[in-house]
Amino acid sequence: MPDLPAPSLDGRRFAPATEVPGGDVGAGTVFEYVEEAGVIHARYGGGAVRLGFLVGTREGDVLRFRYAQVRGDGTTATGRCESRIEALGDGRLRLHETWAWESQDGAGTSVVEEVI
Repeated sequence: MPDLPAPSLDGRRFAPATEVPGGDVGAGTVFEYVEEAGVIHARYGGGAVRLGFLVGTREGDVLRFRYAQVRGDGTTATGRCESRIEALGDGRLRLHETWAWESQDGAGTSVVEEVI
């Protein structure tokens, strides 16, 4: 039997599983996702990020999006990300992210997990 796509991200909240070297997202950052008809967006903030938004698309278990944020010091930053959705045994979701800044040098990977 083929694997089914992971459930919708709509209404789910995520936080980093670990610190993100080279990024602004940290232990205090929370993402709140909305998903409808293959379009995703999220509002996020906490830690070094005062306010951020991401917008993109979902195809199967892959998300592709751009993000823009205001940091705590008032500067702005933008970038792009591709994430793979993993369904966990306890019903939560985990996102494996590969990201790159567009407003400055730098790239990396991160993992965020659903928080209940």
